[in-house]
Amino acid sequence: MAFCKNCGQELPADAKACPNCGTAVDGAEQVKATVEKVSKTADYTNQFDPQDIQDNKLMAILAYLGWLILIPILVTPAKDSPFVRFHVNQGLILFIASFISGLLSVVCIGVILEIICFVLMIIGIVNAANGQAKELPIIGKFRILK
Repeated sequence: MAFCKNCGQELPADAKACPNCGTAVDGAEQVKATVEKVSKTADYTNQFDPQDIQDNKLMAILAYLGWLILIPILVTPAKDSPFVRFHVNQGLILFIASFISGLLSVVCIGVILEIICFVLMIIGIVNAANGQAKELPIIGKFRILK
């Protein structure tokens, strides 16, 4: 699924120009526009204290590493951090999705879901390491913790 870099219209797979606005379709630009459209998620970074972000990046990263999510949940300074709570929520949703996909791994779709969960884990770790509070694609809008 590709989109026009000019107007955002979805493009047919073999399009040489946008059927809506007529803009020429370049393969590399087409891929870049598609990635940008799919990867746009809500960014809440500006709602967090920069010092809180700087002090708690490691705990935010741990929130995406399976059972290690318990460390930021239980460690007193980290569990009081809004930045860590944001990433713990994202990591918890991802952990649940990964657990469910593991149960479904007896069918082929479970393996595909595991790969998606792995990619989302990497995205979450990169966001936390960069001090960003961005929702994960697909599952980021769900909230378990307040």
